Amino acid sequence: MKTKEIVKERYSEGAKERQESLCCPVDYDTSLLKMLPNEIIEKDYGCGDPSRYVREGDTVLDLGSGGGKICYMAAQLVGAEGAVIGVDVNDDMLALAHKYRSEMAEKLGADRVNFKKGYIQDLALSLEALDDYLKEHRVENLQDWEALEAWKSEQRKNSPLIEDASVDVVVSNCVLNLVAEEDRTQLIEGIFRVLKPGGRVAISDIIADEWVADHLKKDPVLWSGCISGAFHEQDFLDAFLAAGFVAVQYDKWDAAPWQVVEGVEFRSVTIMATKPFDVPNHDVGQAALYKGAYREITLDSGQTFKRGERRAVSERSAALIASGVYGDDFVLINPQQFAEPSGFCALNAPKRPASEMKNAAHSIALAEDEDSSGGCC
Repeated sequence: MKTKEIVKERYSEGAKERQESLCCPVDYDTSLLKMLPNEIIEKDYGCGDPSRYVREGDTVLDLGSGGGKICYMAAQLVGAEGAVIGVDVNDDMLALAHKYRSEMAEKLGADRVNFKKGYIQDLALSLEALDDYLKEHRVENLQDWEALEAWKSEQRKNSPLIEDASVDVVVSNCVLNLVAEEDRTQLIEGIFRVLKPGGRVAISDIIADEWVADHLKKDPVLWSGCISGAFHEQDFLDAFLAAGFVAVQYDKWDAAPWQVVEGVEFRSVTIMATKPFDVPNHDVGQAALYKGAYREITLDSGQTFKRGERRAVSERSAALIASGVYGDDFVLINPQQFAEPSGFCALNAPKRPASEMKNAAHSIALAEDEDSSGGCC
């Protein structure tokens, strides 16, 4: 039996009867669990609580939503203006999530949660739409297959499962490690696509402190048990950076490993990342001062800040600083009057004397001209 089939079988069994081996201990927010049916709580399998990163008003996308536990927790946090979307491929898990949808809508006072069938590594293709197509179109030869591929391409372009730039935060709980390694670039690029500019990632998953040997990866029991498919601890961060995310970091990090297999430690973490704002990389006279506690710090743009030193920043970096992506590590300083947009190079950003910034407001105000030429990087 192939690994993908074993994964499907184990989680289908988990939708019918609790499987202790599929999860590790998690300290969930018990106040959010009170509203949930016991069956959903008992048949949930995860390694973290990404719902902690959800804000009021968010549109949340939960990848590998299973029986809907994180979705229904998040629905209590997003409020009347928010919404939650769960994507899963397992019919039994989706059935469990749908089973309590009406009950949860009544408890919440609104139907804020929607579940969709799809592969998390292909957030553009609705498997429900694909099922409908295959019911009406038999695929028996090359011409039929080419027609199917053309239809799928059209669906991804014009009727994607999850729309471009439609989500505020993507969460997931111990599912990305189940995706085949050859599909992981597409997976993370898909996450980037569906997030709004400034959108966030909060994904709990299992990582490995060493690269996992091939014979362990080929073990379908270890893979389907969220072990041998774990990302390497550095590769996980690098994969999000490669997709264009910034402020990529580990937040939750379990000191004690969940499992140790052949000397490799597998532990639960939560990774956070941000999609940059759709703001030009221009210099309009803004500056940022790094407060410490390190001697210097380098952003993903390549720009280095020394402690206590005012440096020119691009509108793009200024927007990220103002949004709180970097916590309170920086003071953002706006000029009394914004300059005409000019090219900006993060590697050669000049110091910005305090004499140029007197009586400046310390709140972000983005320049309106987005058509000026950009800088060297």
